[in-house]
Amino acid sequence: MSSDDIEALALLHDPVRRTLYAAVTAAGGDMGRGEAAQAAGVSRTLAGHHLDKLVEAGLLESGFRQQEKKGPGSGRPAKIYRRARGERSVSLPPRDYATLASVLAAVVDLLGAEEQAEEAARAAGAGLAGRHRGERAESVLERRGYEPYAEGGVVRLRNCPFHALSVEQPLLVCSMNLALCQGLLEGLGDDPRRAELDPRPGECCVSLKQIDVDIEAG
Repeated sequence: MSSDDIEALALLHDPVRRTLYAAVTAAGGDMGRGEAAQAAGVSRTLAGHHLDKLVEAGLLESGFRQQEKKGPGSGRPAKIYRRARGERSVSLPPRDYATLASVLAAVVDLLGAEEQAEEAARAAGAGLAGRHRGERAESVLERRGYEPYAEGGVVRLRNCPFHALSVEQPLLVCSMNLALCQGLLEGLGDDPRRAELDPRPGECCVSLKQIDVDIEAG
C-alpha cells in the first residue's frame, strides 16, 4: 500500500466523484462528459472538473473521440473517460495476499492439481450460496467484485476480481472462476441458469445463461 493509493481512493469520499466514477466504470467502455454529467445529475462543467481529478489520481483514463462529421464545422474531438487499467488497494496494516495467491497458483501448476483446485472453487461457490440463501446470484457476485450486468438475456461479468493472477495463470484462474460460479448456482438451487466460459476482452471469462429446456410435442 502506498500513500498514492490512499490519496487516490480518498477522492472517492466526495459523493459527486464517487457517482461519476461508478457511472464511467458501469459503462464498460468510453463515456463522454455529457453522459457522465447526466448520470451524476450535475453540470457538464462540474463533471469535467471532477472527472479530470479522477484522471490525475490514476482512477480513470481519458482520451478523445473523433466526431462522426468530418470537415469544417465538425467541432473539436470529444473528451472521453474510461476506467484505468491499474489497480488500487488499501489494507491497514498492509497485507500481500496477491503474492500468496501467486505462490499457491504455482504450487497447483507444479503438482498438476488443477482438478482439485476446481473442486475447491466449486465448494467455495456452494459456500457462498449457503451464506446468501434467498439472494440472486447477481447480488452475491456483485459483493465479490464481479460487476455483473445483463445483456440480451445473458448476465456477463465486467470485472475479474483475480485479474492480476489471471495474467500469470489464465487457464487456472478461468477454470476456477467457472467452477466457483457453477457451485454458486448449484448451491442457490432455484436459479434456471448455467455458468459457461464466454471470454471477452477486458471482462471475466464467465457468463450466466438461461438453460434451454426442450419440450417434446405430445
